Amino acid sequence: ILDVLPGNNCGGCGYAGCSGLAAAIAQGKADVGGCPVGGASVAGKIGEIMGVDASASERKTAFVKCGGTCEKTKSEYEYYGIKDCIMASQMQDGGAKGCAYGCLGYGSCVDACPFDAIHIVDGIALVDKEVCKACGKCVAACPKHLIELVPYSAKHIVQCSSKDVGKNVMKACSVGCIGCHLCEKNCPKDAVHVIDNVAYIDQEKCVGCGICAQKCPKKIIL
Repeated sequence: ILDVLPGNNCGGCGYAGCSGLAAAIAQGKADVGGCPVGGASVAGKIGEIMGVDASASERKTAFVKCGGTCEKTKSEYEYYGIKDCIMASQMQDGGAKGCAYGCLGYGSCVDACPFDAIHIVDGIALVDKEVCKACGKCVAACPKHLIELVPYSAKHIVQCSSKDVGKNVMKACSVGCIGCHLCEKNCPKDAVHVIDNVAYIDQEKCVGCGICAQKCPKKIIL
C-alpha cells in the first residue's frame, strides 16, 4: 500500500504521513480512498490490494470565502508587524482590515501549502483548483477559518464569510454578503440559506442553475 501512495507525506489524510495512512488502511482503520492527493486512481489500486471495491470519491478543492480585495475592502490602520496572518489576527479588531472576518492577505495559507496551489492576489488568497490536492493544510492554517474544501465540480459558491449585519458589511466591504435573502428566496431547489447573516449553498442540492448568482445584489456568488 505504501508503494502505491504518492509519497507526499502532506498529512491531508489525517495521519502522520503516507506510512501512517498505509498502516491504518492495512489494519482496516482507514478507508482505501483516504489519500486526497492520490484521488480515485490511487484508491482503486489500494482497493485491489485490499480486495474491496473502491468507489470513486468526488474530487475536492480548497476555496477561500472572501472577495475583499484591496480595492473592495477598507483598512482601519496600517499594519507593520510580521507578515503572518496569525500574528496580524491578534492585533486590534482582529487585524487591519475593516471586515473582521476577511482574508488578511499575509499568506499563512501559502506557506502551509505543500503544492504551491494558493497565492496572494490583490490582497486575498486565491486557490488554483487545478493544482490543489485538497490536503487541508491551508484550511488548518487560516486563523479566520475562511478556507473550505468544496467539490471541484461546484457551480456556485459564496465568496464571503462575514457574519455582520448588512449595514456594517457595506461599511467595510463593497462586495460582502449583506444577508438580504434574495438568493434564498429565489432558489428553486432550496439549496441556499442565509445563516448568521451570510448565505450558504448546499452543494448536494445545488443544480447550478445560476439564479442565486443572478439575484445577488453584491455579486458575491461565484
